[in-house]
Amino acid sequence: MAPQSDKANKTAKGRPALAQDPHAVKEAVENDLELAIGREVREYRKALGITVADLASATGLSVGMLSKIENGAISPSLTTLQSVARALGVPITDLFRRFEEPRNAVFVKAGEGVQVERRGTRAGHQYNLLGYLEGNTSGVLVEPYLITLTEDSDVFPTFQHPGTELIYMLEGELLYRHGDATYRMLPGDSLFFDADAPHGPEELIRRPIRYLSIISYPQRSGSE
Repeated sequence: MAPQSDKANKTAKGRPALAQDPHAVKEAVENDLELAIGREVREYRKALGITVADLASATGLSVGMLSKIENGAISPSLTTLQSVARALGVPITDLFRRFEEPRNAVFVKAGEGVQVERRGTRAGHQYNLLGYLEGNTSGVLVEPYLITLTEDSDVFPTFQHPGTELIYMLEGELLYRHGDATYRMLPGDSLFFDADAPHGPEELIRRPIRYLSIISYPQRSGSE
């Protein structure tokens, strides 16, 4: 008999449970400000290529004090933060920049998505980008497209790119290929896949066809 902890991590079908509750509300952390300051101090220090001991020598603070600051374990005084900021060569306000930083949202009215050029545009495929959040806190970039296929064409592009993709059918009927498999898709059907395999429309069965294509991939750091 499986331990209770194992059962709790499985769904009714025996598959792993989701890692997070999409309806959960993030609880406030008592030392959010201290943690935000600590992250900034650590990142600026590492960007300079210096150790905690080096920073301690430049500020006159102890190694233990600086370690506590970087770990968000204490609430440093403004005088202390001023010394740290001066040693790091940044304005003191830069140490607060991630505390309660704004979380962006993009609202697109019906029919107002940005039409973009992608492979297949000339074959009668219309791509409307519904939103884009660059530099978000999740570390993942997402590109949601509304794709419309109307013209009768025998030319179907094959896509292959990093990340994952979700196809959700809204209207019409098509045969969609992913790798060596094909899927007959009707309104309400979805296909979620590794986008590194060749994929794309194989046959347009009933037009007009509209579907959502939501592509997600890791956000690259500025140093890459």
